[in-house]
Amino acid sequence: MKKHSLLIAGMGDIGRRLAAAHPEVRVLGIARSAASVSRIRADGATPVAADLDRRKSLDRIAGLSPWVLHLAPPPGEGEGDPRTLRLLAALAKRGSLPRRLVYISTSGVYGDCKGERVFEHRPTAAKSARARRRVDAERRLRRFAARNGIKLVILRAPGIYAAERLPLERIRKQTPAVTSAEDSYTNHIHADDLARLVWLALFRGRTNRVYHAVDGSVKKMGDYFDMVADHFGLPRSPRIPRAEAQKVLSPALLSFLNESRVLDDTRLKTELRARLRYPDVETFLRTLPARA
Repeated sequence: MKKHSLLIAGMGDIGRRLAAAHPEVRVLGIARSAASVSRIRADGATPVAADLDRRKSLDRIAGLSPWVLHLAPPPGEGEGDPRTLRLLAALAKRGSLPRRLVYISTSGVYGDCKGERVFEHRPTAAKSARARRRVDAERRLRRFAARNGIKLVILRAPGIYAAERLPLERIRKQTPAVTSAEDSYTNHIHADDLARLVWLALFRGRTNRVYHAVDGSVKKMGDYFDMVADHFGLPRSPRIPRAEAQKVLSPALLSFLNESRVLDDTRLKTELRARLRYPDVETFLRTLPARA
């Protein structure tokens, strides 16, 4: 029996998890280097030698699959996302457009919401250049999908965690967190659950629809760090006032600290009918040995 094919741009951790969960699908992963080719093959997928930063190398991806997952991040600089522009131009060639397209964006597109509950219809108000590049990608994808009659689904994901994606190094370094009264709300999703949500979005997502890829738990950032520290028997991070944090923390950490929101997960539950393996970080931590 011939396998269905699925093209993934950005065959990183989430793409590998999805491929492992669906051996019945022939996964084609875009590979920009010899190392990427080897890794994708080792993951049981088929590498396609191409590079989102080199337009001509992308000619070979046109018409490869009716299903496309865009999991590649934008470049690390600039206000727009030329990688998405190149990808869409390549997919439009040869008159064989994909029928379904899923993109993983970020919840950072909302900017700072002052701790309010955020629904998917809220206008974007990205503050960081990183988030503005994601907004640019979303806009390009929406226009492309509407123009060509493609079913597009956008998943806006918050902080992704897994066994190898916990803030242990930050905790070991005793990087300060903000006092609870001034702390920001943060949102989470386990990498396995995010891979599952990508799959559900491909088949259950509504056309041109945004979904929050989030576990729905409500947690402040410092409390998240404390929970991880306690599980592994590490000293909790010291707490400092927000004004002091602005002076001592790195710009990368501040970009997360200065944005507070609670993502609503109603659409995820009612439309994608998602049942998460890890409904909160605590559930996942209980599966790990209490050692770091």
